[in-house]
Amino acid sequence: MRPDEAKREDARAWMAKASLDLRAAEHASKASSPLLEDVTFHAQQAAEKAMKALLTWHDVPFRKTHSLEELGRQCLALDPAMQYLVDEAAPLSEYAWKYRYPGEPGPPTGEEAADALRVAHKVVAAALERLPPEVWDPQ
Repeated sequence: MRPDEAKREDARAWMAKASLDLRAAEHASKASSPLLEDVTFHAQQAAEKAMKALLTWHDVPFRKTHSLEELGRQCLALDPAMQYLVDEAAPLSEYAWKYRYPGEPGPPTGEEAADALRVAHKVVAAALERLPPEVWDPQ
């Protein structure tokens, strides 16, 4: 596999995972008793993986992190117009862990979960806008 193909496949794999996390968040939000903790977790994961897809496509290395602020800063170096989105997404970082373990605060509110999902959709859409079709379109 040529380096271009490998980069395309890596970025595509990140976007595929982002898409699965968005689907999981949507599904959790529509459960008869919404799984709000899962909505926030998968929303954070979708945003994180979309940012990683963008960075991968541009050959920008990133460390193993859930920090959307850190990943967002790296994305801003590629496109400063993403500032508003990075500002919106950064608070989602805590959802990678906040409700995942016993002893943490009560579950998120429905409004908090819906907001996290809205932001995740925006981050994924922004990444798709900045990636060539061969990364996200299997054709």
